[in-house]
Amino acid sequence: MLRSLRTAAAAASIVGAVMAVPAAAKPPSFSNNRADEDWGVLREPANRTGAAWEAFKFAPLDAAGDSFLTIGADLRLRFESYAANFDAAKPDETYGWSRVMPYADLHLGPNLRFFGQMLGAWADRSALTEGPVDQTGVELLQGFAEASAPVGSGELSVRGGRQMVAYGSERLIGLRFGPNVPLSFDGARARLEFGGWTADAFAYRPVANAPGDFDDRTDRGREIYGLYATRALPEIGPRSGLDLYWIGYGREDARFDSGVADERRHTFGARFFGSFADWSWNHEAMLQLGSFGGERILAWSAATETRHTFSELPLRPFVEIKAAVISGDGGPGGRLGTFNALFPKGKYFGEIGLIGPANLMNIHPVIGVSLGSGWSLTGAAVFYWRQSLDDGVYGNPGNLIRPSAGSRARYVGTQGEVVLGWEATPNVTLETSYALFEPGRFLSETGPGKTVHFVGGEIQLRY
Repeated sequence: MLRSLRTAAAAASIVGAVMAVPAAAKPPSFSNNRADEDWGVLREPANRTGAAWEAFKFAPLDAAGDSFLTIGADLRLRFESYAANFDAAKPDETYGWSRVMPYADLHLGPNLRFFGQMLGAWADRSALTEGPVDQTGVELLQGFAEASAPVGSGELSVRGGRQMVAYGSERLIGLRFGPNVPLSFDGARARLEFGGWTADAFAYRPVANAPGDFDDRTDRGREIYGLYATRALPEIGPRSGLDLYWIGYGREDARFDSGVADERRHTFGARFFGSFADWSWNHEAMLQLGSFGGERILAWSAATETRHTFSELPLRPFVEIKAAVISGDGGPGGRLGTFNALFPKGKYFGEIGLIGPANLMNIHPVIGVSLGSGWSLTGAAVFYWRQSLDDGVYGNPGNLIRPSAGSRARYVGTQGEVVLGWEATPNVTLETSYALFEPGRFLSETGPGKTVHFVGGEIQLRY
């Protein structure tokens, strides 16, 4: 608790400094992965405002400004409270998270870059429930070198080291930014950009988190590799495109409802996303093949998101419909049908974070409004069913939380959520949320079946 109080005091001082930033300042958008930001735009005097903080984002090291240093940090304080959580050793619990992530980004000319980011993540939480996404002490979150060179009319870059990785809408490879400890990987990536395409070839192993300082190591029991290509489609609309990918995955001692064995899996997928006028969409389909011990794997998933914003109305309300069908195992027969979401984003289906993307069908309507002055309000409901009656229910990281236990009930539960957010400045955001989960017949038949209540809140500071 003392550590959280000290962090809160530091947060207050940073808030004061950030709130003093002139309103005219228009820096590049902040990203959850700070390595994705390019502050080289401040090389041009016309893009500078004279604000004191710009000295930290672009410190030129030569006359041309081709070599420069960027430094910054993220600070987040968050609390969460559960009542009657059926997926916890301590069903009623309130705990706090604190996280700080300073970074430095060194560019030596236009073709060589070194990026480093530290992580400090601590939790005020019961030892009964604390896990690897709660606390990891002080660690290296990212540390990589990147070199690039022109290739014909395109560009080739190679990056190696420890890095955060996200592809598409993070259904398969994500930052795990919502929990207290983000996910990073050790490995390498080669990227080729040409003719509207961006194509990556990569090979990584995830970092296994431990609670002490500087004790996180490469997870030798899991690996991921593959090809991921994106084609921009500006002729359809801004931020529109097509993703095509193959992702290979290996895991030792994987556990599913059907047993424990080594897993080798290949995912083939496509995603079509974009926006046009007041519409936006994100549709994705995936097929998985491979082996699980002596069984072969045949699994699949399809997901869709469609949003319409009523931009002509006060508060700019929007309505969004999400839906997904994610395969489960069909029982004995020499084939595993449970879909594996690999390394998905944290809190996959909402803030309460109980149900994960395996053996599932859901419908997920969302509504929201912009209240002005940076305030937003959204509400959502999620209805869950088991896709296969011979498979159980899984958590966000793919852990089995309820075996099928012979139950023939399909309905898993109903979830509701309200989130109130405030972007005070581009550097300061606050959020509070309330959610509940009403267990359906399957959960009631196979274990504790009380209604789960959740309250969360956070403040995040960035520069």
